[in-house]
Amino acid sequence: MQAWKRSVLWAAMAAAGAFGAPADLGAQGTTFTTIERGRYLVQAGDCEACHTNPGDKPFAGGLAIATPFGTIYSTNITPDQQTGIGRYSVDDLYAAMHRGVRRDGEYLYPAFPYPWFTRVTREDVQAIKAYLDTIEPVRKADREPELPWPLSMRVVMKGWNALYLHEGEYRRDPDKSDAWNRGAYLVEGLGHCGACHTDKSMLGGPKRDERLQGGDFGERWYAPSLAGGLREGLGNWSEKEIVEYLKTGANAHSTAGGPMGDVVRHSTQYLRDQDLKSIAVYLKDLPAPANARRRDEAKADAGQAYARGKAVYLDNCTGCHMEDGKGLPGIFPALAGSSAVQSANADTLLHIVLAGAAAVGTPEKPVGFRMPAFDWKLGDDDVAAVMNYVRNEWGNRAPDIDATEVAKVRDKVLQTGGASASGG
Repeated sequence: MQAWKRSVLWAAMAAAGAFGAPADLGAQGTTFTTIERGRYLVQAGDCEACHTNPGDKPFAGGLAIATPFGTIYSTNITPDQQTGIGRYSVDDLYAAMHRGVRRDGEYLYPAFPYPWFTRVTREDVQAIKAYLDTIEPVRKADREPELPWPLSMRVVMKGWNALYLHEGEYRRDPDKSDAWNRGAYLVEGLGHCGACHTDKSMLGGPKRDERLQGGDFGERWYAPSLAGGLREGLGNWSEKEIVEYLKTGANAHSTAGGPMGDVVRHSTQYLRDQDLKSIAVYLKDLPAPANARRRDEAKADAGQAYARGKAVYLDNCTGCHMEDGKGLPGIFPALAGSSAVQSANADTLLHIVLAGAAAVGTPEKPVGFRMPAFDWKLGDDDVAAVMNYVRNEWGNRAPDIDATEVAKVRDKVLQTGGASASGG
């Protein structure tokens, strides 16, 4: 059954009380408009991507989320009365999203991004709950996290929250435009962009003074900076190009792959153009970091140090990315001037070179081209050489990497089954 038909069917059954919807929702007179609004907000929050294990029913949880401390499994948020959130009231869901506390009083782990969801208004939480009550209930018990003691004791999160949770709904900035405030609400709240694009402390808490300036995203992926830097941010992206990227998965600067491809696939492609424009307005207002690195502009573009990398590039990369690094607009992304290529942390770039990556297909750009894997063909020294070349050619500037860094990413790729074979 098509997804939208199934949604309408379950909405009608829920409205009729087939699943025992909480009494407080009925008292508030849940309408189809509220349910549809909730569906949109759930998409904006990218909830299905994390709460669905590949091959299982939507929203039934069980997806393994790797953290530096162990593995946490997403929870069942279908309206099942025993194993899901069927018995949750709006207040219960609000407490989970705003304070990281479950209905039974136990603390949640911040793999559930409540440090960002705390910005969501009560009205929006009510709409989200109204929609979740209409999806198909699934009887599936949650899987316990695999964490060492004392992290296995949820009460330790009380201390973590004291350090890193700044509870409270989003407050409008009266000195900013409506579009800016809407963008801030989506980026800092439901979109929880900082959960990936902000660096974290040793305890896994977001570094507020480095907000949206890039951060590790597990499995050797790196979420690049969204701030205003020209080399490592969105400083050379226009608002229109940001909208295009979020809507279609690609623009002249970059193509969404890996975890960001999933975000486009499950979330941003469905957002209204006005909301995407608001996100762009907000992101373009982010300043470049005060301590932005000053790169050595005198560094030789294609000197002897990068001769080996240039040879590897000419043999393997020019067919798509062209000899001048400009790619083919709308098809193969440019490497020249790319903020992703020039990121201080090269993990994502190395991941893509070694394991390959498929561009997300969207209605406006249905053909998702795939970058092939080169793990089987290039050894660690060759990968390091070609990366250093593209990161410092055509006016690009980025720190050099060595074969040891490549080997670390290769090992992680192999562990997760993302590459075809070891190449060195």
